[in-house]
Amino acid sequence: MTLRVPLLFRIAALVAGTTALYAYIGQLVPQKEVQPPQVIELPDDLTTQDMIPIGAQIFQGKGLCSTCHTIGKGGSAGLRFPDLDGIGSRAATRIEGLSDVEYLGQSLYEPDVFVVPGFNPGMPVMNKPPLELTDQEILAVIAYLQSLGGAPSVTMQTELRWAAGGS
Repeated sequence: MTLRVPLLFRIAALVAGTTALYAYIGQLVPQKEVQPPQVIELPDDLTTQDMIPIGAQIFQGKGLCSTCHTIGKGGSAGLRFPDLDGIGSRAATRIEGLSDVEYLGQSLYEPDVFVVPGFNPGMPVMNKPPLELTDQEILAVIAYLQSLGGAPSVTMQTELRWAAGGS
């Protein structure tokens, strides 16, 4: 005597087994808990040197810059976006007529105006959703970027034409 399992039960067993397999595999993938970004209060009297570590913190955290950019990986092969090692010294030479501060500001407020040759556009605008960095946070990030191979000169009083209060 042969026992026949009804088709409906076989389909249900297949669905349950597949679901269990994918649930098991999903648990093998490392999970990363993401917390809302910390609010960073930036007083107007910060020195340029004080802005650098805050800018690095924003670069690694709230700004999510290190998701796509690397520092010191060398070359452009296999990188999604440009490596920022030495950007402090290269920034003033990227676009004729723009200082390093202006180039970095433009890159953060209007990233698609100039795209480094060999890379595709795709960087988000830093002061708009979903990142919504404040103008002060962007100045701190610029100070950090300037410190990568250059001499930081931006201050909390620097006015960028793209900023809310800029001209």
